[in-house]
Amino acid sequence: MSNAFPAARASEQSAEPRKMKSLFERYLSVWVVLCIVGGILLGKIAPEMAQTLDRMAVYVDGAPVVSIPIAVCLFFMMYPIMVKIDFASVIQAGRSGKPVLLTLFVNWAVKPFTMYAIAFLFLGVVFRALIGEEAVDLVKLPFGLDLPPGATHGAGVVVLHEGVRMLEVPLWRSYLAGCILLGVAPCTAMVLVWGYLARGNDGLTLVMVAINSLTMLLLYGVLGGFLLGVGRLPVPWQALLLSIGIYVALPLVAGYLSRKWIIRAKGETWFKERFLHLLTPITIVALLITLVLLFSFKGEVIVANPLTIVWIAIPLFLQTVFIFALGYGLARWLRLAYADAAPAAMIGASNHFEVAIATSVMLFGLSSGAALATVVGVLIEVPVMLMLVEVCKRTAHWFPAVPARN
Repeated sequence: MSNAFPAARASEQSAEPRKMKSLFERYLSVWVVLCIVGGILLGKIAPEMAQTLDRMAVYVDGAPVVSIPIAVCLFFMMYPIMVKIDFASVIQAGRSGKPVLLTLFVNWAVKPFTMYAIAFLFLGVVFRALIGEEAVDLVKLPFGLDLPPGATHGAGVVVLHEGVRMLEVPLWRSYLAGCILLGVAPCTAMVLVWGYLARGNDGLTLVMVAINSLTMLLLYGVLGGFLLGVGRLPVPWQALLLSIGIYVALPLVAGYLSRKWIIRAKGETWFKERFLHLLTPITIVALLITLVLLFSFKGEVIVANPLTIVWIAIPLFLQTVFIFALGYGLARWLRLAYADAAPAAMIGASNHFEVAIATSVMLFGLSSGAALATVVGVLIEVPVMLMLVEVCKRTAHWFPAVPARN
């Protein structure tokens, strides 16, 4: 198949020195750490604030289904990405052939299952004693499930906690749930930054982002629910589908409609040079606010056992490196041009942690181990992906300058 994104354009891009333009982008690791510290301090100073925010939710039959603060934050994380998607390019994406098929294969046929296997091995076997054989976590009952205290559901037991029925599950399984939700969420946001820094084909990256966003509508709930069930964790199908509708479909539709309206009213030049520029920091600011909220509630757990972060980070790190190596190796085997190979490998290696955080909070609760695991994903994402960017740039000579033709 021919490549829809000319090699000449890729060559021009690779010749440009590329840097993170935004202050937020350049020091994202610093902001993440500061928000973690700030969230922990906030939890110490005003512990009732996070609990109040956690109760701000849409309730169905007395059960909190959608966290309003998280939903608002996630919308502003996602909208700036979705509004960039040119659906005309998505329709033409079939012409790009190998890179798109490669990323779809790695993201949906491999990555969710290797994430489950690696996380189960380390959290459920290697680190299980360190996490605590008897350590438990209280998570929300799946939406629509009406079980009395003492009843079992999967690996959990229904208990009454402060007058509310909760599911008590082994703590390591709660961490596993967060890893699963990360593993079934390929990146559709920061990968634009990683591909840019690696001197990849920006046009192809945006097309793959659009395709993976649309694919998430179909497969995120299905694969997430299946793997949660395999792990004997609660499978809240209704809530999973609702989370996709609120956290992916809503900003996607809003981005599509507003893009059409703004371009029609102001023109494409104003849209790209003015409007998108104004949106640049919004995604990261919304993410940082979410981190403060999450860590304000999990601060006590982290301070009491800081090594918890390490136990969760190790399988996430290994998964990231493995998936990158697999995608990059297959790209070389397929004889892709470097400008196509780099973003194709990175979109699988990085995670859509915004959706994973929001979904874990909605499904299991703001104070759950699952939510903490997804936040650890944010913590390691930036330094690890920056490391892989350097790997790409140092190995660009492994790939042809233009895609091989069959």
